Amino acid sequence: MRYELYYWPTIPGRGEFIRLALEAGGADYIDVGNSTEPGYGVEAITAWLEGSVTDYPPLAPPFLKAGKEVISHVANILLFLAPRLKLINDDKVYQYWAHSLQLTITDFVAEAHDVHHPLGPELYFEDQQEEAIRRAGNFLDNRLPKFFHYFEQIIDKNPESTVYLVGKRLSYVDLSLFHMVQGLRYAFPRAMAALEPEIPKVITLHDHVLELPLISEYLASERRLPFSEEGLFRHYPVLDRS
Repeated sequence: MRYELYYWPTIPGRGEFIRLALEAGGADYIDVGNSTEPGYGVEAITAWLEGSVTDYPPLAPPFLKAGKEVISHVANILLFLAPRLKLINDDKVYQYWAHSLQLTITDFVAEAHDVHHPLGPELYFEDQQEEAIRRAGNFLDNRLPKFFHYFEQIIDKNPESTVYLVGKRLSYVDLSLFHMVQGLRYAFPRAMAALEPEIPKVITLHDHVLELPLISEYLASERRLPFSEEGLFRHYPVLDRS
């Protein structure tokens, strides 16, 4: 099957969590928003959102088309993909546990995004900078360590592995946590440098994923989109540790 990933072009965004799973699973897929093939591109995304393709349009990307099935929301897409790409154990207990961890990452993502846009995405950063600075202080002091210390604990408590979050082999949640480390290193390099000695297991997991052959090849390719101040993770020095 050739999967179709629908997400906006040029930025990693929330679509990157899906790309990492597709790449690690060796899937055949097309990145619709970034494709120059006929029938793809931004127009193909907006056609779905406007309801001209389906009576059940998603609110926003990312969404995935797999044959006749269309699934929206990162955690839902990964719950669907993971068994098919061998990125989770077949046991339902493992699958729902991994899903709950992915939903926790969904919360983490939302909080990281809202640091630079605390009043909403409709306003430019410059229009809400004062509020963003205040939000960043709380995020870096409390929320950033809270989430990462939680995942450190989950790795530590995994009875089947000293590296992975769930079970004894790589799962899609490991890939998502890897991307959180990458994105937050970009957004808050000084804060992450200060925190990382406290979360050695999370960093070991990150480094392990970084060296996986399929992931290493993907990161070196043009398919890997760079972080920027247009995406989910943004680097504004004024928001980082002094």
